[in-house]
Amino acid sequence: MNNTITVSCTKKNLKQIRDFVTDYLADLKLSDILMNQIVLAVDEICANLIIHANHEDPSKFISLAISEKNQMLKFEITDNGKAFRRSEYKEPDIEEHVRVGKKGGVGIALVNRIMDKVEFDTVGTKNTCLLYKKIK
Repeated sequence: MNNTITVSCTKKNLKQIRDFVTDYLADLKLSDILMNQIVLAVDEICANLIIHANHEDPSKFISLAISEKNQMLKFEITDNGKAFRRSEYKEPDIEEHVRVGKKGGVGIALVNRIMDKVEFDTVGTKNTCLLYKKIK
């Protein structure tokens, strides 16, 4: 089974990424809720990389590799865009966002709640986001 996909940085490729993740997860017999949460988390990170880090530049690419070991899923997402600075990130108050009807700005907070571990790393021009999710 293919566990890696590379797409150009356009929003239209987010469906391709969601379908790729869904197809990979289908064999694992996860609950619909868990599967949808994982797809949402990966989609959110990829959307952020395409829109914010790479400014929807179709000449740039992001890659996603999925692996599973000892009931732990690992999603490795890489790009060469503007690095996400976790030290500068302030978690939003999601309830306040909902209360005032603010759209956007809660993606990373959702990912942090869905996944068991989220890591960001930059080496040279290569940025990597690692998402981990325990299954079973």
